[in-house]
Parts: sequence; C-alpha cells; structure tokens
Amino acid sequence: MASPSNILEDDSLLSRLDQALFWLETKLALLGGIAVFSLMVLAVVSVGGRNFANAPLPGYVDWIEQTMPLIAFVAVSYTQRLGGHIRMDILIGRLRGRALWLVELLSTMVMLALMLMLVYGTFSHFLRAFDINVPLWSRDSSMDIGIPLWPSKLIVPIGFSVLSLRLALQAWGFGRAFATGASRPVAVPLYEDAATAAANEAKTVSGFDDKEAS
Repeated sequence: MASPSNILEDDSLLSRLDQALFWLETKLALLGGIAVFSLMVLAVVSVGGRNFANAPLPGYVDWIEQTMPLIAFVAVSYTQRLGGHIRMDILIGRLRGRALWLVELLSTMVMLALMLMLVYGTFSHFLRAFDINVPLWSRDSSMDIGIPLWPSKLIVPIGFSVLSLRLALQAWGFGRAFATGASRPVAVPLYEDAATAAANEAKTVSGFDDKEAS
C-alpha cells in the first residue's frame, strides 16, 4: 500500500496528467464522503421521526438505494491512485527493477481491460433506465416514493470511467519504468513493505500534529 507522499511527481506530461486527474478524484472522494454523511443525517431524521412523532422519513430505503453508488464507486479511482486497494504482496514484495514493473504493468492492463468492459455494461444498464421522452426521463423508479433510478445507475459507469483513466495512466507509468529501468517512477504507487508503510504513516500523523500545535 502506498501513502500519498509515495507518489512521485515531476514536470513530465505523465505527471501533469496524473495531478490533474488526482484533482478530479479528490473531488469525487469528497462527494462520496458527503454521501456517507447524508445517510447518517437521514438515519437520524428517520429514527427520530419514528420515535418521537411516529412518522419515519418517507422513502428512507429509496434514498439509501440512490446514495449507495456514490459511496461505493466514486472514490475507487482515488484509492487506486494511492495504492490503497487490497492486493497480494507476497510475490510483488520479492520483485525488484524491471521484473516488478512488468508484473505491475501486466496486472494493471488486466484491470484496465476488465474496467472497460464494466464501463460498457454499466452504461448499457443506465440506458435501459433512461428515456428522454418519458416523465422524469426514467423508465425505472424506486418502489416506495418513485425516485428515478437513472441518476444512480449513471454514477457507476462514471466512476468506472475515471478508474479506467487512472489505470491507463498507471499502465503508462509502469510501462515507462519497465522501458527505462527507473527505480522510482512517477505517477504510480510505489511498493512499500509493512515496516516502511508504518513508518511513513507515523511520520504523516506526526507532521499533522506538529502543524496543529504551531
């Protein structure tokens, strides 16, 4: 797993594209956080209404269904950029140099191919629910209060498309590292063993505390 400080930057086109995409990923991750907070507020309103006024929030389950794609999909690219997704490091941790970058490149290309197929499939699923010629542009709605479902279905291919862009940039980074033999390439999460990751995380927390104290 890589920490944010482990993503190297320079003035190359790849690095500039990486930083631009990371700006978008950060905003999407913030949107996912807002969605989580909104669900907490809805839960308080619904439970409070049920307990104190015998009137729970109408369509509470429907709103949960609409919000879940925001929580589940919009921040996956942000996590991929930081190397935060769960992965098997038993083999990767033993590799160095071009062998490491080749394995990273191949695994990234496999993920990219899978994501492109998922973008196509999820966008087709969105199109089955969207129709500009019907009320609210929706052929499909929630069962309780009739919320159109196409917005939540559109979020999925959007999240997967951003992740596909991230994987394409990382494939470029790993491919360039393999070709040049670079030891610390830019725009890709660099492997850290458990001890290094723990030390960097402690350093990050310590730096945050120092800033707060000043």
